[in-house]
Amino acid sequence: MTSTAETERAALAQVSQVVSQPSILLCFAHPDDESVFAAGVTRLCASRGGHVALVTATRGDAGRLGEPPVCTRDGLAAERERELHEAARILGIDEVYVLGYRDRELASAPPEVVREEIVRVIRRHRPQVVITFDPNGGNFHPDHVAMSRFTADAVAAARDPRWLPASGPAHDVARIVWPPRRPWEIVRGGPPGLQPGVDFAIDIRAVADRKAAALRAHRTQHLTMERIFFGKPDATLVLSHELFRLGCGPAPPGRPADDLFAGLR
Repeated sequence: MTSTAETERAALAQVSQVVSQPSILLCFAHPDDESVFAAGVTRLCASRGGHVALVTATRGDAGRLGEPPVCTRDGLAAERERELHEAARILGIDEVYVLGYRDRELASAPPEVVREEIVRVIRRHRPQVVITFDPNGGNFHPDHVAMSRFTADAVAAARDPRWLPASGPAHDVARIVWPPRRPWEIVRGGPPGLQPGVDFAIDIRAVADRKAAALRAHRTQHLTMERIFFGKPDATLVLSHELFRLGCGPAPPGRPADDLFAGLR
C-alpha cells in the first residue's frame, strides 16, 4: 500500500521532470489555430526534447465543411476533432485537451469553469511559455477574444496557491506570447524585426514540412489554408517563419529574439 508521503514524492518528482524540459502550453479557440499560428515552434520544441500541451476550447462546429464537403454539418465537430488530433500527432504535441464549448459561443462560457479547466492543465504541465491570442483575438473573432481572456485569468490563478488547491501545486508561467495580427502579411512585408510588435521571429525552415502537413490535416478548412498559405506564390517564405509578440513576462535580451525561451534559462 502506497503512503501519502510516497505519493507526494512521486508527484513532485513528476513535476521536477516536466520543469527540467522546455515546455509550451498552447491555448486556442478552434481546431487549426495551433497549426496556423504555432505549428513551427511547437514542432521545434518537441524535436528538441521539450514538452507541449494544447488546450482547444471548441470543436469548431460552426466552421467550413470544405469544398466539396468533407463531412455533413452534423458531423463537422467530430471530424474537426479528428483533424486536430492528427495535426497534434504530426507536431509532436504530448496531450490535447478539447474543452467542448460551442463554436462562436465561447464568450458566454462560465468563467469559473473555464478557469478551473485551464488551471488544471497549467499545473499539470508546468509550462514556461504560454501561447494564446492577444486581447483583441488577433482578428477580433469573439471566440479568440474570449480565449485570450480565459487564458490570462487562468495563468494568474495558477500561480496563486489559494486558487483551486486541489488542482495541484501552484505554477508561475514565465512568459505569455501572442501571434501578431496577420503574421503572414508581416513576413511578406520585409524583415520582421523592423516591425513593431514582433518580439520573437522564429526561423522554422527546418520543420516547415511538418507545419505544412499539420495545416493539410485540417481538411475541412482547406480553403482557408489555400487562401493564407498554399495558394500564394511565396508559400515557402510564409511557411518558414512564425512571429510572436510579448504579452507578459521578461523581455528577451534582444528584439526580435529567435527563441521563445530566450532569457528564461
